[in-house]
Amino acid sequence: MINKKEILKKRLGKIDKHYIALKEYKKLINLLLLEHNIYDQFTFNTLKIEYKAILDAYLKRFSSLQDFLGAKIFPLLLEVSGIGSLKMSEVLFNIEKEQIIDSLDSWIELREVRNDLEHDYPDELEEALHDLKFCIDSFERIEGYYLNSVKFATKYLS
Repeated sequence: MINKKEILKKRLGKIDKHYIALKEYKKLINLLLLEHNIYDQFTFNTLKIEYKAILDAYLKRFSSLQDFLGAKIFPLLLEVSGIGSLKMSEVLFNIEKEQIIDSLDSWIELREVRNDLEHDYPDELEEALHDLKFCIDSFERIEGYYLNSVKFATKYLS
């Protein structure tokens, strides 16, 4: 028999690594923002490759954290709690109801902007920089979703 609680513990351990890395990249970006307006096209184009690598790494971790929450953590949280949901729309509805995310609209907006970045960056630089800013400014929101998930899981894993 599959032990859903053990699987959830392992997945939370894995997502914790994404969160820690995202948090570290966010600190580096905050320092970078003190010296450079990274959202300006000219400034962005003249950034050192190391700075662009930090931004790329942030977006990768942001994407990984959101993907992992949505696909691997949220459904399992509901299963372990006895709520259970089959369709992703039901999962998100119940995750919102349990106040793990602030709203379905916020989750969808994060997802859409992240998807836009994967498809447009860097072809449409102005739009990509706008989306990059949105993702950086949304750190606290995605962090909240992660922390709420951990808090919710703790009730069922002890």
